[in-house]
Amino acid sequence: MPDAYYVGLISGTSMDGIDAVLVQFEDHDLSTAATTKFDYPAELRDKLFSTSRDPTSCTLDDLGELNTWVGECFRDAALAVISKSAVKKIKIRAIGSHGQTMRHQPDAVHPFTLQIGDPSIIATGTGIDTVADFRIADMAVGGEGAPLTPAFHDWLFHDAAACRVVLNIGGIANITVLPAGEEPVTGFDTGPGNTLLDAWVSQHKGTAFDDEGRWAAAGSVNEALLQRLLDDPWFAKAPPKSTGFEYFNPGWLANAGTSDIEPVDIQATLVELSARTIAHSITQTDMPVREVFVCGGGAHNAYLLKKLAAQLPDVKLATTSKVGLGPDWVEATAFAWLAMRRIQGLSGNLPAVTGASRPAILGAVHKS
Repeated sequence: MPDAYYVGLISGTSMDGIDAVLVQFEDHDLSTAATTKFDYPAELRDKLFSTSRDPTSCTLDDLGELNTWVGECFRDAALAVISKSAVKKIKIRAIGSHGQTMRHQPDAVHPFTLQIGDPSIIATGTGIDTVADFRIADMAVGGEGAPLTPAFHDWLFHDAAACRVVLNIGGIANITVLPAGEEPVTGFDTGPGNTLLDAWVSQHKGTAFDDEGRWAAAGSVNEALLQRLLDDPWFAKAPPKSTGFEYFNPGWLANAGTSDIEPVDIQATLVELSARTIAHSITQTDMPVREVFVCGGGAHNAYLLKKLAAQLPDVKLATTSKVGLGPDWVEATAFAWLAMRRIQGLSGNLPAVTGASRPAILGAVHKS
């Protein structure tokens, strides 16, 4: 289909709703026809959050119903973003649905990753072929199944004149290193981005996130706690590596000893943790990085970006808006792009990033 459009859908670890985009791809460029954020119903968000954080509380019946309910929301998000555009449905070749991650365990005895949101519901409910289950194909050939966005970052953001890093600060932060020359693209998860910050501010302030990092900015870093957190062996692990809220969660924080520290100082310390581990990951690549472009929810945390800039004084720091795509829409657009790759029969993973034994065609096509 010449001039075809693709829809991209994703919900991250905050589990508050779905980012949806409608895009058209050109030669290493794209045009965005529409974007929208589709909120989960409060009851669904609460169920997803409690189930993912305490999997022993979930029965198979619970999981099956959640899979259907999330699929219905992803269907509605796709219809909503299409309705915001002037694009006729016949021009849309496919939907790329990342789904909702419930569990990611690449280091298990039998490694697995689990994303829910029944893609057949999306396909039949929209009348558009839907590509889903992207991560499992990479894991089947020995990869971690994450991060998958670096291939898209390379396609869109590569600059032959400068070594760049694309930094996604979602619940978990990850980097993509884009060398200026012909060296391979690398990337990996760096550790917590927003996940601990959001959980802590929710517990103590009753809000979903710390707006622009204002609460954290009112506190002071507790250096002893910070060092205990940084001493976790996960940070010293060599790439490829990926992680999730299964590892970095309130229980992990509590194990470091927080009972005698003011909550606002813990929030400040968690910002410092994210900034230092991200910066350390970038500098440890030993690449001449001159530019870092930030996307994801953390791009709106002004205090976190200030702390990160202090850790990387010789690097230009900006959001991905500077290079043509708003920070809120990079991940959803990546899964629209991965859907296009699947439809075209092209690989979507980067073995140097995920640790896979070979390039793989990612995703299963669910016909409408």
